[in-house]
Amino acid sequence: MSFEEPTIAEETIFTGRVVQLKKLTVGLPNGKTSTREVIIHPGAVAVLAEPEENHVLLVQQYRKACERVLWEIPAGKLEANEAPDDAAKRELAEETGYAAARLQKIHTFFTSPGFANEVLHVYYAADLEQGELNLDEDEFVETTLVSREQVESMLTSGEIADAKTLVALLWWLGTKS
Repeated sequence: MSFEEPTIAEETIFTGRVVQLKKLTVGLPNGKTSTREVIIHPGAVAVLAEPEENHVLLVQQYRKACERVLWEIPAGKLEANEAPDDAAKRELAEETGYAAARLQKIHTFFTSPGFANEVLHVYYAADLEQGELNLDEDEFVETTLVSREQVESMLTSGEIADAKTLVALLWWLGTKS
């Protein structure tokens, strides 16, 4: 049986600065039709930066969709025609002021495949050199250097609730064990 759902019709409901919302009419494997509401996203990057051995950079910022401050690794959306590697370097520099001599892609995944097509590229950055912050004018973050022990404690307590950050930190802890 084929699980594919060919698109029969599509309607753009909303176009914003970052995303589009589309209503799709799809054909189902059983021959019937249904609708899907899909968020179209340009993709994003996230960077787990280790400026000192066994210490990573985390940022805190308020996330309106969640109505709370979250601990996260630096991240941001891809610009038009921007390569993920370039975006990772740019976001790391903008949010933390650091430049990475070494950048390694560790994972690529869909963030919420039930309703969005966003692909997130997660990187590990090392051999860092401190520079200057260059935040967007509507971006307010606080960067903190966090030890391995603090990360483990934050994970155990549930203090870290952001999926990309969980993926990156669990990878990091697993590679450092």
